[in-house]
Amino acid sequence: MQTQNSVTNLFLSSGVPGLDEVLAGGLTRDRLYLVEGEPGTGKTTLALQFLNEGARLGESVLYITLAETAVELLSVANSHGWSMEGIHIEEILPNEDVLDPEQQYTIFHPSEIELGSTTQRIVSAIDKYKPRRVVLDSLSELQLLAESPLRYRRQVLALKQYLTSRSCTTIFLDDRTALSTDLQVRSVAHAVLTLDLADQAYGTDRRRLRVVKYRGIAFHGGAHDYKIISGGLQIYPRLVAATSRVSGARRQLSSGLPALDQQIGGGLEEGMSTLISGPPGTGKSTLAAQFVHAATQRGEPCAMFLFEEARNNMLNRAAGLGLRLNEAIDRQLLTIQQIDPAELAPGQFSHAVMQAVERGARVVVIDSLNGYLNAVPDERFLSIYLHELLTYLGQRGVVSIIVGVQQGMIGSGMTTTVDASYIADNVIMLRYFEAQGEVRQAISVFKKRGSSHERTIRRFQIGSGGIEVGPVLKDFHGILTGVPTYDGPGGGRAAG
Repeated sequence: MQTQNSVTNLFLSSGVPGLDEVLAGGLTRDRLYLVEGEPGTGKTTLALQFLNEGARLGESVLYITLAETAVELLSVANSHGWSMEGIHIEEILPNEDVLDPEQQYTIFHPSEIELGSTTQRIVSAIDKYKPRRVVLDSLSELQLLAESPLRYRRQVLALKQYLTSRSCTTIFLDDRTALSTDLQVRSVAHAVLTLDLADQAYGTDRRRLRVVKYRGIAFHGGAHDYKIISGGLQIYPRLVAATSRVSGARRQLSSGLPALDQQIGGGLEEGMSTLISGPPGTGKSTLAAQFVHAATQRGEPCAMFLFEEARNNMLNRAAGLGLRLNEAIDRQLLTIQQIDPAELAPGQFSHAVMQAVERGARVVVIDSLNGYLNAVPDERFLSIYLHELLTYLGQRGVVSIIVGVQQGMIGSGMTTTVDASYIADNVIMLRYFEAQGEVRQAISVFKKRGSSHERTIRRFQIGSGGIEVGPVLKDFHGILTGVPTYDGPGGGRAAG
């Protein structure tokens, strides 16, 4: 099996961003490919991108349409801002005579006449233009004309041999609208690509591409998210962390708060993921912003992905606490991307994070885990998606920080969305507790890989001067329950 295209002249670029990566480099020349999917999945758009790439390289390209008119194809191209210059279009459509009862066949079945005529027109168009890239749209028309599976298979095999003998790289489109689902062409094609459109209960539909087969190539398997945007299809290859291992020395990154650094054992190690967990309002996002502020002050690039809080609100709140994130943005050390979970596919988000890392980001913040959950249609796969992403970041030596909101405010009944021990190397816990007539906050480090850390619980508060991590709360017992007992002088009674 080939794992990459070592002989580049044997392969063609598909012209679709991300697809060549999924196909381990591109399309093998002079082969037949099947792209299948229900109407609306983007088959025509993908085909036009394939032909546009050929036209850009100066190749002769041909679009043979058995269903859509040239005007409809031009309309699709115009919607994406493409010029159809250099793309030959051959319409092989039934003429208007079929509407005249006197012109209809009486002795012979229409398929016996029309199949041979259609095939001859296809062959004539190929002989006329001598293309290097060909698209045939769609196979459903041929299947309906052939009627029997045997006749249909022989017709497709004959076309395959004819096109291959003339050095054509061909894409057959199948919209699955024929009377029966037929796998004949799958067995004949060199590679099969399936486009799928999944309905969602809320938000945008989710589109996925899957390579069913690709002979002789170790392609990137599984389902890959894609979107149809202005400019065509954009494929987001499924993230596989195992292919991105990078080794190197790991440093500890300071939070910029000496007391917190002491509590977490000197700082957060590169390549480690940290979950900041706690109920709403305890300062989780502010603490994440503190790590980003400290990193940008050292000149280290960072990236933040916000699922809940508006970008402008977060920047204004940080500025009020003395965290100069706007300055970091101006110095191009920080990118902040606001995410709409209803419009996001998991693969698209992973792609955005990977791009940030490729631009040099050393700290990545995901705020919050609950917002990320809403971006994944099926909750069962949240931990898998996130674990793969965090593994990728870890292998790149990136410090990743995830904000997780706990359900509940005070007490032992608070719950988290996913298993923190599975997704995170470090866990920092923020909690409310009642003491001396007021609601206070505490911070503790529940888990930390890579170095030792304090097992203490410290006072945590946010004021006009920013975050303050106070002394160890030695005089209280039961802080994590939310209603501690005061054990100081005159202790043995409930605090406050």
